[in-house]
Amino acid sequence: MLLPSGAQTPPLDPLKTSITIVEKITAETPASITVIETPQIRQVPGVNLDDRLRMVPGFQLFRRSSSLVAHPTTQGVSLRGLGTTGASRTLVLWDGVPVNAPFGGWVYWSRVAPEELARVELSRGASTSVFGDRAMSGAIALFSRPAQARHLDAGYEGGNRNTHILSAGYSHLWKRMALSGHGRAFTTDGYFIVPESVRGPADQQAGVRFVAGDARWDLLGASDRLFLKIDLLAEDRANGTVLQRNSTSLGNIAAHYVRETSANGYSLLAYHTREEFRSIFSTIAADRRSERLAYLQTVPSEAVGAAGLWRHTHSRWTSLVGGDLHRVEGVNIETVFPTGRRVGGGTILQHGLFAQWDARAGPTRWFLGARHHFTGQDRQFLSPSAGFTAGRGLWRTRASVYRSFRAPTLNELHRDFIAGNAVTRANPDLRPERVFGAEVGLDLHGETTRAGVSLFRSSLRDLVTNVTLSSTPSQIVRQRRNAARALARGVEFDLRHRRRRWQSEFSYLYADSRYSTGLRTPQVPRHQASAQFSLLLEGTLASVGFRSYSAQFEDDLNRFLLPGFPSFHLAVRRRLRTGLFAVLSFENLFNREYLVGFSPTPAIGPPRLWRAGLRWEGRL
Repeated sequence: MLLPSGAQTPPLDPLKTSITIVEKITAETPASITVIETPQIRQVPGVNLDDRLRMVPGFQLFRRSSSLVAHPTTQGVSLRGLGTTGASRTLVLWDGVPVNAPFGGWVYWSRVAPEELARVELSRGASTSVFGDRAMSGAIALFSRPAQARHLDAGYEGGNRNTHILSAGYSHLWKRMALSGHGRAFTTDGYFIVPESVRGPADQQAGVRFVAGDARWDLLGASDRLFLKIDLLAEDRANGTVLQRNSTSLGNIAAHYVRETSANGYSLLAYHTREEFRSIFSTIAADRRSERLAYLQTVPSEAVGAAGLWRHTHSRWTSLVGGDLHRVEGVNIETVFPTGRRVGGGTILQHGLFAQWDARAGPTRWFLGARHHFTGQDRQFLSPSAGFTAGRGLWRTRASVYRSFRAPTLNELHRDFIAGNAVTRANPDLRPERVFGAEVGLDLHGETTRAGVSLFRSSLRDLVTNVTLSSTPSQIVRQRRNAARALARGVEFDLRHRRRRWQSEFSYLYADSRYSTGLRTPQVPRHQASAQFSLLLEGTLASVGFRSYSAQFEDDLNRFLLPGFPSFHLAVRRRLRTGLFAVLSFENLFNREYLVGFSPTPAIGPPRLWRAGLRWEGRL
């Protein structure tokens, strides 16, 4: 949105009170919903979407490092201080199709071009029974921009670290049909991921090259819609030493049919994903002058899934019932040096039935939901949820309670990995994680000001975490295990205000996440905050912001402390002529060096990164 300099203050978008499951099928919820529209996505720099979503407190990957150069197995998402092991405790959907990797549950953020998204919806907490076990800490839904008639977009950006990104897309819209497609290619030499003070000849820059693209065909009717979609990814990553590398080939095809009438909505979804992940691991000498090849991994996997639901709307109540199925098959093949071979893997078949009902009584809306789920490990699980919302004038109160779970992935069950000299073993005896959660919140939604506060409490059992078995200056050995009970509780606050040409946003999260022993859950900072200030003029959008994290621990024994840090960013978008824009962005504007992990060698995050370029968006 680019405003004339004398324009009146535009109102904020209406308060979001429902979760979009797929297309136009939505479900009302008492959860805290954050919606990020296209203008907000563009106000935060970042090659991939995860760097932009870090402005939402509570959003975190396994470590603080960006997906730009991080190992893919650390790109799982967690929300609200539940912690993570690399596998997501959050379900990520793109146009209703899961994008969590079949074998490990992590997310390849390079699959999705942020500029091509219409909006992102984040639901924190498992207050709905619709999404199943992969949404134990919430769900993130991504929605592509709708097709337009003869619409072309293309762009190029270049930056430091020999960074180049090229993208292009085209769509066309007929009366009953639409076609769209988009692709992007990216390369960077990257940066060193260990501090200069400990760097040795074995170290080199961690960089990445990837090509990603998607195509979609839509059949449009008065009450019926059908789409077919395919997306592909090929990426190659240097992991920070001479020998360590990984690469991924991934493809997904999906189909979705939806029919809507005045009182009913029907949805049928099916998808198939194939992936081959390859990684080279080494053991690094203590002085980092040499490294020795440890093992090679090849991990082919595939997933098939389907879901169906029916929504019925009455004058005072709405019901939603459905079922889903998800089958994953994969194998981890390791060539161990100097000699040896290990093979592990299997098949996990999960399926579930769910129902949700909400009804309005005066200013109050009541919610009830339940899911019965087969975990694929000869276990069944019941996930109930309940809550209410009540609104009067500008205010809305909400509260919910829920019980949810997450089954371990094939990766956690069968695949070892090395990060630096920290070895983490798989565990085929893992049990599903369980959580009982509750939250209460208050929202203010005015035309130009919006604020919300939430108090939450999540009690976890059988939390899967990396348990330290031994630790020496040269090597750490851990294993994935079901830890003792843990408790995460805290408060989150967000504020958004718009006044003529200015828009300001502020968010804060306090999360006290601890094991029953009193030790803090690793990779969870107690305080997170972010702020963004944007100026919207005729032809220009400029924004500056920061995000800040307090200290957090790397490990389950709380021996390795990662100090807190702030990071500032800047983004400018200037219209040069109709459809043509110049863009400039800075990440880590003041070049702050901060720690993102220990292996046991300290690892650091990205230095100052900048990019500049041109982007065309318009009708041919």
